[in-house]
Amino acid sequence: MLKYVMMNEELIAPCGMNCGLCSSYLALRFDLKTQGIRMPYCAGCRPRNKQCAFLKKRCDSIKDNHIKFCYECADYPCAGLSRLDHRYQTLFRMSMLDNLEYIRKDGMNAFLNSEKTKWKCPSCGDIICCHNGICFNCGIEELKAREKLYRWEYRETDSHHYR
Repeated sequence: MLKYVMMNEELIAPCGMNCGLCSSYLALRFDLKTQGIRMPYCAGCRPRNKQCAFLKKRCDSIKDNHIKFCYECADYPCAGLSRLDHRYQTLFRMSMLDNLEYIRKDGMNAFLNSEKTKWKCPSCGDIICCHNGICFNCGIEELKAREKLYRWEYRETDSHHYR
């Protein structure tokens, strides 16, 4: 059964992370524990009132709700965000800085539409996880077979996912 997913502004963290693509959010959405896959559950940074799980503890502007997105900060991009972005570019084929620049330049609606296209599963139309490239709607057996749940395995069809 296809579960149509709409990208949601509430799932875009201040750091630019699209929580809707996160393995922990998708694990919750698809209740993976009942399918025998042990992954942490998370409803997203903003829905949990955490604002940004990655940077909130180190950033007074986020912690005190002075900014909605990191690009609004005078210190943008800070060292913490730059390190996080490098890690995500290297391991997970996405960039928080690219996401933030897209939002700043073209607006949230354009960004959400772009994300929907960029991360769309070619098999079922649901969302591909940024942490491993697997669709949790139609790729559960592939996920179960994985030794490393949080790494991409290169496939020729994957190359289009990273902008």
